[in-house]
Amino acid sequence: MPPTKPLNATYLQGEFASLGVRPGSVLMVHSSLSAFGQVDGGADAVVQALCATVGRKGTIVVPAYTRQVADPYPDGHAFDDPRTAEARAAVPLFHEALPTAMGAVPSAVLGHPDRIRSQHPQASLAALGADARTICAGQPLGYALGSGSPFAKIYQLGGSILLLGVGHNRNSFLHHAESLVPAHRKKLRRFPYLVDGERVWLEALDVGNDNDTHFPLIGAEFAALGLSRSRVIGSALCQLVPVVAFVDYAQERLAQLLPQSGHCRPGPPTGMAAGPRSSPRTLHTTVGPRANGESAEQIQPDPVIPTGQREGQTPSVADGEDAPF
Repeated sequence: MPPTKPLNATYLQGEFASLGVRPGSVLMVHSSLSAFGQVDGGADAVVQALCATVGRKGTIVVPAYTRQVADPYPDGHAFDDPRTAEARAAVPLFHEALPTAMGAVPSAVLGHPDRIRSQHPQASLAALGADARTICAGQPLGYALGSGSPFAKIYQLGGSILLLGVGHNRNSFLHHAESLVPAHRKKLRRFPYLVDGERVWLEALDVGNDNDTHFPLIGAEFAALGLSRSRVIGSALCQLVPVVAFVDYAQERLAQLLPQSGHCRPGPPTGMAAGPRSSPRTLHTTVGPRANGESAEQIQPDPVIPTGQREGQTPSVADGEDAPF
């Protein structure tokens, strides 16, 4: 049934409170503005309502991922190949004002004068509120959603996941949970980066994509336990999920599901073939340890290597809607 009251900031604030959002909450928000139907004031009204609901002591966090900061030729051609040089040179470096393609609500948060943004070239987050600076400080280049990331800090703060018109296939905390499983799926990110003032291409190990293999199932199982809350707001099914209980449950279930599906293999990421030759502009001092079959505990601290120092291997690069790119 369509809502009988206009969807504006005041109405949404009341609905978020009825869903269970409390003053002082720390929220990781994934959203689809169009799922609500017509909202007076658009995404700005949603952000206003969220901020008003959590209050001055609360914090809202959104994905501000920038998949445009990626190699347009991830699976072929050397870095000194003139056929690809122009396209690679056109890939932007990450900067504070770089737009995100994650939707209207994250873009509205990015446009807020008080927001704080983490600095990962592909997987940054934007936040507003009391703990915004703490959450966004110091995101690692490797395992950008793993230990030491903003997601780990939200977990430590006892935050909640707020899904507004989207499902668990868009829930980045499932990537965080999988990064804690020793035998997890792996991928390599590749992005341009400034090192000592020189633009170079770096590769960073991260947890792999799910592509709707396990994440929707885990979300449905957790909801069936009665530990999350749901409410239809406008036309959008909205879910409030406690981070600690959810991550702990998801970590346990992924440890069970990944071996059964054959998706966890020891060693480097899959999809690696004879790889790109390197030019001097792709080489630089290694930023972190390379992963060659090490345990998750060994490879999580900034596993970043310069392209061209990979002994003839090339990665498959992150892609897909669920990817925290």
